[in-house]
Amino acid sequence: MNEVLIIGTVALDTIETPFGKVYKTLGGSATYASFAASFFSKPALISVVGNDFPKGHIKLMKRRVDLDGLKIVGKTFQWEGFYEYDMNEAKTRKTELNSLENFKVEVPKKYKSIKHVFLANIDPEQQLETLRQMNKPEFIVLDTMNFWINNKKNALMDVIKKVDVLLLNDGEARQLFNTLNLVNAASRALKLGPMAVIIKKGEHGALLFTKNRHFNAPGYPLEKIVDPTGCGDSFGGAFIGYIAKTKDLSEKNFRKAIVYGSVIASYNAEGFGLNRLMGIKLKDIEGRYKEFHDIREF
Repeated sequence: MNEVLIIGTVALDTIETPFGKVYKTLGGSATYASFAASFFSKPALISVVGNDFPKGHIKLMKRRVDLDGLKIVGKTFQWEGFYEYDMNEAKTRKTELNSLENFKVEVPKKYKSIKHVFLANIDPEQQLETLRQMNKPEFIVLDTMNFWINNKKNALMDVIKKVDVLLLNDGEARQLFNTLNLVNAASRALKLGPMAVIIKKGEHGALLFTKNRHFNAPGYPLEKIVDPTGCGDSFGGAFIGYIAKTKDLSEKNFRKAIVYGSVIASYNAEGFGLNRLMGIKLKDIEGRYKEFHDIREF
């Protein structure tokens, strides 16, 4: 039985960094999140791709993810972007929404009772529609991005009020609440309803805010970052995957889940697309988790 439902994008990405370039590689928020979650739980995915989507990608995804919620129609969503030496910021060259433009969520009957839901980066109206079709999930995590803050802020705020954890990066937190202070942004987010707010800071780690506590997770000191695309999605997928595995919603367990998210994200950054995540095992994850523990101990 599937333990985590993930809705988001599945894409073909063309990415250039100072370390190389890949053309139409498998990407998208739901793709990265579901692969990351699969190290801990059984994920199911809702998204859309086109008739041009390579059959090899479908075969690869089916090894790790339930794809009964993946529609195939039209042409696949494509994104092209690049990174300069500031690897925390992606710059977009071209976006083709294609089949994503008219995508409407339809939650398969077998998914409706899944208890853990990750609303990965996608239109907040689609995130809301997903929740409308679910049978009272027990734990919901929301991710978003600056585009939706700029263009669909009201719908995004409606989603925030319905979730247990809000996940966003530091720039998005400042933008959403019009403040330079991340503590202030987190405090205002918590007042909307979530039990926790996680603010991602790229290579510098992540911050966890709950009602009365705060946790600062370090970033892993990578010697070489090849491609950070999908790191935030991998972080979120691993976070909810670990929570679904442990079924523990305590603040202490959130801290562990954040570190596991950071571990998966750090591996993801070491290669283009999913190349690195496809090559690691649970023993690799546990080894780096221990390194994180040693980094933070004093």
